[in-house]
Amino acid sequence: MTDLALYRPNVGVVLFHPDGRVWLGKRANTPGPHNWQFPQGGVDDGEDLETAALRELAEETGVTAVTMLGRTDGWLAYDFPADHGGSKAARGWKGQRQVWFALRFDGEESEVDLAAHPPAEFEDWRWAALEEAPRLVVPFKREIYLAVAEAFADFAGRPGHGASAA
Repeated sequence: MTDLALYRPNVGVVLFHPDGRVWLGKRANTPGPHNWQFPQGGVDDGEDLETAALRELAEETGVTAVTMLGRTDGWLAYDFPADHGGSKAARGWKGQRQVWFALRFDGEESEVDLAAHPPAEFEDWRWAALEEAPRLVVPFKREIYLAVAEAFADFAGRPGHGASAA
Protein backbone atom coordinates (compact mmCIF):
# COMPACT_ATOMS: atom_id res chain seq x y z
CA MET A 1 0.00 0.00 0.00
CA THR A 2 1.36 3.42 -0.99
CA ASP A 3 1.65 6.02 1.78
CA LEU A 4 0.10 9.00 -0.04
CA ALA A 5 1.41 11.40 2.62
CA LEU A 6 4.85 10.98 0.97
CA TYR A 7 3.49 12.32 -2.33
CA ARG A 8 2.98 16.00 -3.14
CA PRO A 9 -0.72 16.83 -3.75
CA ASN A 10 -1.15 17.83 -7.38
CA VAL A 11 -3.84 18.31 -10.01
CA GLY A 12 -3.71 17.74 -13.75
CA VAL A 13 -5.88 19.06 -16.54
CA VAL A 14 -6.75 17.48 -19.87
CA LEU A 15 -8.14 20.34 -21.93
CA PHE A 16 -10.37 19.06 -24.73
CA HIS A 17 -10.97 21.02 -27.91
CA PRO A 18 -14.65 20.74 -28.91
CA ASP A 19 -13.56 18.37 -31.71
CA GLY A 20 -12.10 15.89 -29.19
CA ARG A 21 -8.39 16.69 -29.50
CA VAL A 22 -6.41 17.61 -26.38
CA TRP A 23 -4.08 20.47 -25.50
CA LEU A 24 -0.40 19.52 -25.10
CA GLY A 25 2.34 21.89 -23.97
CA LYS A 26 6.03 21.58 -24.80
CA ARG A 27 7.94 22.08 -21.54
CA ALA A 28 10.16 25.15 -21.59
CA ASN A 29 13.91 24.55 -21.78
CA THR A 30 13.43 20.77 -21.83
CA PRO A 31 15.10 18.69 -24.53
CA GLY A 32 13.00 16.16 -26.45
CA PRO A 33 11.69 13.76 -27.25
CA HIS A 34 9.63 13.38 -24.03
CA ASN A 35 8.97 17.05 -23.33
CA TRP A 36 5.22 17.39 -23.98
CA GLN A 37 2.61 17.19 -21.25
CA PHE A 38 -0.75 18.36 -19.95
CA PRO A 39 -0.99 21.31 -17.56
CA GLN A 40 -0.52 20.26 -13.95
CA GLY A 41 0.57 21.72 -10.66
CA GLY A 42 0.52 21.70 -6.90
CA VAL A 43 -2.43 22.19 -4.61
CA ASP A 44 -2.09 25.02 -2.09
CA ASP A 45 -2.86 24.26 1.57
CA GLY A 46 -6.63 24.25 2.06
CA GLU A 47 -7.31 24.70 -1.67
CA ASP A 48 -10.20 22.82 -3.28
CA LEU A 49 -8.95 20.44 -6.01
CA GLU A 50 -11.19 21.86 -8.75
CA THR A 51 -10.13 25.40 -7.83
CA ALA A 52 -6.48 24.30 -8.00
CA ALA A 53 -7.02 22.76 -11.44
CA LEU A 54 -8.62 25.92 -12.82
CA ARG A 55 -5.87 28.07 -11.28
CA GLU A 56 -3.07 25.90 -12.69
CA LEU A 57 -4.67 25.88 -16.14
CA ALA A 58 -4.95 29.68 -16.13
CA GLU A 59 -1.39 30.15 -14.83
CA GLU A 60 0.21 27.76 -17.31
CA THR A 61 -1.89 28.43 -20.42
CA GLY A 62 -3.90 31.62 -19.87
CA VAL A 63 -7.08 29.63 -20.56
CA THR A 64 -10.16 30.38 -18.44
CA ALA A 65 -13.08 29.74 -20.82
CA VAL A 66 -13.82 26.11 -19.95
CA THR A 67 -16.59 23.72 -19.00
CA MET A 68 -16.05 20.88 -16.52
CA LEU A 69 -16.50 17.46 -18.13
CA GLY A 70 -15.29 15.10 -15.41
CA ARG A 71 -12.52 14.03 -13.07
CA THR A 72 -10.69 10.92 -12.03
CA ASP A 73 -11.71 9.09 -8.87
CA GLY A 74 -9.22 9.11 -6.01
CA TRP A 75 -5.49 9.79 -6.26
CA LEU A 76 -3.12 8.56 -8.98
CA ALA A 77 0.51 8.55 -7.80
CA TYR A 78 3.90 8.36 -9.44
CA ASP A 79 7.42 8.27 -8.03
CA PHE A 80 10.19 10.65 -9.00
CA PRO A 81 13.09 8.74 -10.59
CA ALA A 82 16.16 8.21 -8.38
CA ASP A 83 18.17 10.70 -10.49
CA HIS A 84 15.42 13.34 -10.45
CA GLY A 85 16.98 16.53 -9.13
CA GLY A 86 13.86 18.68 -9.08
CA SER A 87 12.93 21.00 -6.24
CA LYS A 88 10.01 18.83 -5.14
CA ALA A 89 12.23 15.79 -4.63
CA ALA A 90 14.73 18.01 -2.80
CA ARG A 91 11.93 18.98 -0.40
CA GLY A 92 11.49 15.32 0.53
CA TRP A 93 8.57 14.23 -1.65
CA LYS A 94 8.73 10.66 -3.00
CA GLY A 95 6.61 11.68 -5.98
CA GLN A 96 3.27 13.26 -6.73
CA ARG A 97 -0.33 12.20 -6.15
CA GLN A 98 -2.79 13.63 -8.62
CA VAL A 99 -6.45 14.08 -9.34
CA TRP A 100 -7.09 14.81 -13.02
CA PHE A 101 -9.82 16.99 -14.50
CA ALA A 102 -11.28 16.88 -18.01
CA LEU A 103 -12.29 20.34 -19.23
CA ARG A 104 -13.75 21.45 -22.55
CA PHE A 105 -12.14 24.54 -24.08
CA ASP A 106 -14.87 27.08 -24.82
CA GLY A 107 -12.71 30.04 -25.84
CA GLU A 108 -10.79 31.27 -28.84
CA GLU A 109 -7.26 30.02 -29.45
CA SER A 110 -6.02 33.59 -28.99
CA GLU A 111 -6.82 33.09 -25.29
CA VAL A 112 -3.81 30.77 -24.95
CA ASP A 113 -1.00 32.79 -23.37
CA LEU A 114 2.01 30.72 -22.30
CA ALA A 115 3.51 33.74 -20.53
CA ALA A 116 0.38 34.38 -18.43
CA HIS A 117 2.22 33.62 -15.20
CA PRO A 118 6.04 33.85 -15.38
CA PRO A 119 8.16 31.87 -15.50
CA ALA A 120 6.52 30.08 -18.42
CA GLU A 121 6.07 26.34 -17.99
CA PHE A 122 5.64 25.79 -21.73
CA GLU A 123 7.37 27.19 -24.81
CA ASP A 124 4.95 25.83 -27.40
CA TRP A 125 1.60 24.06 -27.59
CA ARG A 126 -0.60 22.11 -29.97
CA TRP A 127 -3.78 20.11 -30.24
CA ALA A 128 -3.24 16.34 -30.46
CA ALA A 129 -5.06 13.04 -30.19
CA LEU A 130 -5.49 11.89 -26.58
CA GLU A 131 -3.76 8.59 -27.27
CA GLU A 132 -0.57 10.44 -28.36
CA ALA A 133 0.06 11.94 -24.91
CA PRO A 134 1.50 8.86 -23.12
CA ARG A 135 4.20 8.52 -25.81
CA LEU A 136 5.24 12.18 -25.51
CA VAL A 137 5.48 12.61 -21.73
CA VAL A 138 8.57 11.78 -19.64
CA PRO A 139 8.66 8.01 -19.02
CA PHE A 140 8.13 8.23 -15.24
CA LYS A 141 4.69 9.82 -15.85
CA ARG A 142 3.65 7.41 -18.62
CA GLU A 143 1.53 5.05 -16.47
CA ILE A 144 -0.46 8.00 -15.09
CA TYR A 145 -1.03 9.31 -18.63
CA LEU A 146 -2.23 5.89 -19.77
CA ALA A 147 -4.71 5.78 -16.85
CA VAL A 148 -5.90 9.33 -17.56
CA ALA A 149 -6.29 8.62 -21.29
CA GLU A 150 -8.40 5.58 -20.46
CA ALA A 151 -10.51 7.49 -17.92
CA PHE A 152 -11.21 10.34 -20.35
CA ALA A 153 -11.44 8.38 -23.63
CA ASP A 154 -15.16 9.10 -24.01
CA PHE A 155 -14.49 12.85 -24.13
CA ALA A 156 -12.10 12.36 -27.06
CA GLY A 157 -14.54 10.11 -28.89
CA ARG A 158 -17.65 12.22 -28.49
CA PRO A 159 -16.79 15.86 -29.16
CA GLY A 160 -18.66 18.44 -27.11
CA HIS A 161 -20.19 15.85 -24.84
CA GLY A 162 -20.41 16.55 -21.12
CA ALA A 163 -20.88 13.29 -19.19
CA SER A 164 -18.61 12.61 -16.23
CA ALA A 165 -15.62 10.29 -16.32
CA ALA A 166 -14.88 7.36 -14.06
